[in-house]
Amino acid sequence: MTTSELTAPQVRKEPRRSRRVMGAGKQMHAGPVTYVVLTVFALISLAPLVWTAIAASRNNERLAQSPPPLWFGANLFKNLQAAWDQAGLGTAMVNSTIVAGTITIGTVVFSTLAGFAFAKLRFRFSSTLLLLTIGTMMIPPQLAVVPLYLWMSDLGWSNQLQTVILPTLVSAFGTFFMRQYLVQALPTELIEAARVDGASSLRVVWHVVFPAARPAMAVLGLLTFVFAWNDFLWPIIALNQQNPTVQVALNSLGTGYVPDQAVIMAGALLGTLPLLLAFILFGKQIVGGIMQGAIKG
Repeated sequence: MTTSELTAPQVRKEPRRSRRVMGAGKQMHAGPVTYVVLTVFALISLAPLVWTAIAASRNNERLAQSPPPLWFGANLFKNLQAAWDQAGLGTAMVNSTIVAGTITIGTVVFSTLAGFAFAKLRFRFSSTLLLLTIGTMMIPPQLAVVPLYLWMSDLGWSNQLQTVILPTLVSAFGTFFMRQYLVQALPTELIEAARVDGASSLRVVWHVVFPAARPAMAVLGLLTFVFAWNDFLWPIIALNQQNPTVQVALNSLGTGYVPDQAVIMAGALLGTLPLLLAFILFGKQIVGGIMQGAIKG
């Protein structure tokens, strides 16, 4: 062995396989099988919505034939206009937006406050109260219809929107959901540090609790809005056709000796569009909040 060979640095080539190993922070790429599976599930999920749109674009005679239509017809806008006029969806859309929006804001705020109290505050009978709160989820909502209706009648709120809003401003599920999230996502040391700095309870909630709970609040808000928009049992009892929500108004489309299925499908499509619009507008923020909470966790 020569002198140059002794002094030359020995360069060891790494195996090519190790170069493919991803480092921290690098984004992983899905394979073709993943895309195929996601595409199949997306098509299955979109199938009911696409069929509703196809049925809304046909007439009642064509929908009664076999096989059913598999492509769009020429009556979509005509049926949409008929459903809008027959059900009075203009007033119903405004009412549902007010009801669902108010319920969503109230549920998110109150459930976050209650969940924070159960998760981080120490007070007597906290475990008992939490068990009672969870226990209310096991009671069928049908059992509360009669006493709730009598209560709202005594208040003079029959056929008014507050009859639908007030009973659902806070939910046991939302309280339990926020409690479980804040137990892990909100360090107790952070609250104690804020207390040491002289922060009041309101300031702790506004500057510490709400920012930490924002991902869970976004998820709870989306679920609550969808539930409040689609709620039918209590609104059909508490409201009438003169002051309806969307689901109550759509119920009037199914009346008659021979219901027009195409118009009913058009009304269902109109009632679904606001939910799709809400998810399109706020879905990115909601998913981003979920990912932010996952990274912090």
